[in-house]
Amino acid sequence: MTKIKVEDLKRIKEEVQKATSLREGGKRVKTTVHMGTCGIASGARKVLNSLVSAIEEEGVQDVMVTTSGCIGICSKEPLVTVEVLGEDPITYQSMDENKMRQVFRRHIIGGEVQRQFALAKGLE
Repeated sequence: MTKIKVEDLKRIKEEVQKATSLREGGKRVKTTVHMGTCGIASGARKVLNSLVSAIEEEGVQDVMVTTSGCIGICSKEPLVTVEVLGEDPITYQSMDENKMRQVFRRHIIGGEVQRQFALAKGLE
């Protein structure tokens, strides 16, 4: 029986992550607006509506929008996580409609992380 090496495990992990990360819609970008009670009270619904409007206005087809509950950082709400295929996710904090449109134009479309709004990079 052949032994699996660490390199093999790393390669398998990368392949699985690529295959499953955004599989729900086969899109290039998955954007999650965190819509727990704290997020909604802080304006997450307006942020979500701003994102959806921007996507519709630009006619973009490769961006999936989802929602989730609270991730436990209520003081930083509204929170938005942007996952671009093949890159580490970025979680943005204290979002509003204008910040969301900027993140859409510059990060989701342009590929430039908006560091001034970023809270975290990666899932771990």
